[in-house]
Amino acid sequence: MGNTLKTFILMAALTALFMFGGQALGGQSGMALALVLALGMNFFAYWYSDKLALTMSRAQEVSYEKAPQLHEMVEKLARNANLPKPRVYIMPGHTPNAFATGRNPEHAAVAVTEGLLELLERDELEGVIGHELGHIKNRDILISSIAAVMAGAISYLATMAQWAMIFGGGGGNDDEGRGNLVAMLVMMIVAPLAAAIIQMAISRSREYLADGTGAKICGHPVSLANALQRLEEYNHRLPMKVNPATAQMYIVNPLAGGTMASLFSTHPPIQERVRRLRAMA
Repeated sequence: MGNTLKTFILMAALTALFMFGGQALGGQSGMALALVLALGMNFFAYWYSDKLALTMSRAQEVSYEKAPQLHEMVEKLARNANLPKPRVYIMPGHTPNAFATGRNPEHAAVAVTEGLLELLERDELEGVIGHELGHIKNRDILISSIAAVMAGAISYLATMAQWAMIFGGGGGNDDEGRGNLVAMLVMMIVAPLAAAIIQMAISRSREYLADGTGAKICGHPVSLANALQRLEEYNHRLPMKVNPATAQMYIVNPLAGGTMASLFSTHPPIQERVRRLRAMA
């Protein structure tokens, strides 16, 4: 319940931030327009985010005949989780990674890279699939998709505020003009950073929850912990070429980054995830 409440509060903060941006740019009418746009973007994320994610990752649906062992594993673990069997996709590439997508358990898909199937032992692969099914069971995918869309829209509003200031918007010598100027400066500088931090907090809390749920689904917390360590090592050495906006979907961060980048990563530290999983065992 703690994670669910935290996520709800963070999503509300993202929506409020977006509406503040609308107000900074267009007053009360701008705030109303921002609310309408937020509802429209959430509608788009609900219906089409899965198709967009699979297309951007170049994932191809694989039949039972071409990957019987993978299909049987997904089916078995889905039964353990009391979920419908999701569609199964394979992504090209030697870097091991995976993600799940879909607006609800009835319209879900699990995508794994060719490298994941080549690298992991069977029990480790079950841990990874269990983690992705954990996301589906907890309905994390819809939450993270909407958060990504909202954060992107806030960044777009910040760019609009910047251009508005360049062309003289928000000026004036009276109190209202100075207030607009301050609001637009906040929108330009603070709002995108705040949106990124909120999105990061949402994603991190959902990853911990999916680890715990996935460990229960596969029945082997240590296997998932071992898989996470191996995936982290390979993705650091051989990062994937993915759109940064989609990086938060994957079980481990597919992008290489230094210490500063890790501070703003959408994924919690692997060491802490592994520690929690080993504590479960």
